Amino acid sequence: HANMFYGGLIMKKTYRLPSLFEAILPIITMIFLMIYVFAFAKEGGENIYDAAHLPLIIGIIVASLVGLVCGRSFREMVDGMIERIRTTLDAILILLTVGLLISSFMISGTIPALIYYGLTFLSPKLFLPIGCIITALVGLACGSSWTATATIGIAFMTIGQGLGISPAITAGMVISGAYIGDKFSPLSDTTNLAAGVAKTGLFDHVTAMVSTTGPVFLIALILYSFISFRIDVTNYDPNIAEGIKAALASNFNLNPLVLLPILLIVLVCVLRIEGLAGVMISVFVGLVFSMIFQKQRSLAEIFAILHYGPDIETGNEFVDMALSKGGMDNQMWTVNLILLAVSFGGSLERAGIIERLFAHLKEKINSVGGLVFLTMLTSIFCDATMCDQFLGIGVPAPLYEDKYDELGLSRNMLSRTLEDAGTLWAVMFPWTACGAYQMKTLGVSPLSFFPFAFVNLLNPIFALVTALLKRNIFWADGSYTNIFGKTKMKKMAKAPKKAQAFALSQLEKLRKEGKTPQIN
Repeated sequence: HANMFYGGLIMKKTYRLPSLFEAILPIITMIFLMIYVFAFAKEGGENIYDAAHLPLIIGIIVASLVGLVCGRSFREMVDGMIERIRTTLDAILILLTVGLLISSFMISGTIPALIYYGLTFLSPKLFLPIGCIITALVGLACGSSWTATATIGIAFMTIGQGLGISPAITAGMVISGAYIGDKFSPLSDTTNLAAGVAKTGLFDHVTAMVSTTGPVFLIALILYSFISFRIDVTNYDPNIAEGIKAALASNFNLNPLVLLPILLIVLVCVLRIEGLAGVMISVFVGLVFSMIFQKQRSLAEIFAILHYGPDIETGNEFVDMALSKGGMDNQMWTVNLILLAVSFGGSLERAGIIERLFAHLKEKINSVGGLVFLTMLTSIFCDATMCDQFLGIGVPAPLYEDKYDELGLSRNMLSRTLEDAGTLWAVMFPWTACGAYQMKTLGVSPLSFFPFAFVNLLNPIFALVTALLKRNIFWADGSYTNIFGKTKMKKMAKAPKKAQAFALSQLEKLRKEGKTPQIN
């Protein structure tokens, strides 16, 4: 119900929840359109249209029509979309500046040097674990799993073929490394989005991510090492790696000092500098390094590179493809997708569709493990049916945030859970934006590489199992129950004042009742 004022009179406007058919209609529409776009929108074997944007727009229209049928006004539906967009504005601003960062790190020689030294120290017997670490470093440096796979990932796919390794295994390794770097980077769009929709601090979120993704990364490296030791290296062709290195060395000054901007990214994390400020500082340092160590460019050339991306030609097709990334303009495709994806989530929420499908489920949950499982299940459902990781993060957050407060949990526990499933499993579906992009970039279907993407595959499982065992949990007062079951006081995570006050009171109540662990 809502009160409407007309000429001094108060009139009641009644809303109703959509029926089950009405609730699933926008989602079914989205699924069929995505399947059509990514599987059938072809002519002569070439894709005529292969983006998620237009299916999202049609999904928004259908969801809005459902909202209108259920009593919502068009203005209310638009307000619902704007409300959700507002929570992502920080992430969008950072994403735009990340385009500048990638360009500056390309022309400074930082990313080329990472590729060069990575290939220098690459051992065939340790190809998979070392490749995973190198890919993670590239992902950390540029804050993008997509850029990591499109740069060093492409090189590793070629090297893996020379080693006689299954493309599915190599692609799985690349995906694992790329997403590790992405998740630990304060420059990542999804990292910023998860912190934003959970209404917690960026570095509070990164800290929480380490608690699940860190151990899983070590497990993945052990598994990749085991596979690498069993590889027959008789077919190894070092000429591919040497060709890439020669092209990089002839076009860049690869002095080890150009790797220093990577340390700046780590410093930004340690000092907990605000995300946007940290990116801009990194951009500036990258430009300074480009002027010191690489060829001199005019101000107009620098502006063009920052805006449109670098235009690097080395004569090596792998290097040229890998380094022609970045630029603010090239980020607009992703920004458009975020705006539409979040708007779709907002329209589903305002129409009452999310409440119809999920709201009653959380009322039955009274444990941390159960809430983590429900959050992950919803995230993966949104990934699979709404076809994008931004919805896997953005839709569950407002739905369950009050339940996290009710159980005395911190908001970075919510943001961590959103990423553990919503981000890391989005790539397993060929019809999502992530799955389609990685399939196109690496040339391997997600259905083939996902069993070998150990970080993505195991991360949600590890997070869920530890939560069910009442471990690896962040509480509202800043305490943390570690993997061994010990609860120690850490730093309190950022949260809205009213929500934090409620969560603290709930935590105190639950501790008195013996339902949550005492601080050791």
